[in-house]
Amino acid sequence: MGVDRILVIGSQSILGSYSESDLPPEATTSDEADIAFFDDPDGDQATLLDGSIGEESPFYHSFGYYAQGVSMTTAVLASGWRDRLVPLANPNTGGVTAWCLEIHDLCVAKLAAGRANDVAFCEALLRDGLVDGGTLRERLAVTDLSAARRELGEGLIRRGEKGRRHSD
Repeated sequence: MGVDRILVIGSQSILGSYSESDLPPEATTSDEADIAFFDDPDGDQATLLDGSIGEESPFYHSFGYYAQGVSMTTAVLASGWRDRLVPLANPNTGGVTAWCLEIHDLCVAKLAAGRANDVAFCEALLRDGLVDGGTLRERLAVTDLSAARRELGEGLIRRGEKGRRHSD
């Protein structure tokens, strides 16, 4: 593909900030990495990725995980997210830098999606103190979200703050 940088926008982007052993089980259940390309206006690279190492590919059957090629516009992200990207590059990335969402931006994207597993993901990160409720609240405020999704995020933050006060 000739690509030296990608954007990881799904739950696996948390691995740019934390090792798997430092994460709650709810944050490590996915066998999929959502990958976008910074320069892929027609989606050709995303399609090629899907065909090469996507779901049900020989790669998936060999290793038990896969990549899904997605668009840069797949996720709803907080204003300024590009300035907070976390680089992940090591000998295992083959010269490619995987730019990962900062953890609060990841939670905003998950709350914008609003699926049960996404909410559980964010709830676990709040519960374990990996996400700060105040920072998450600030990011939600600068994100184009529906009223229902904004309330979902606010409710999650309130529950997380209440749970931490009782456990202190």
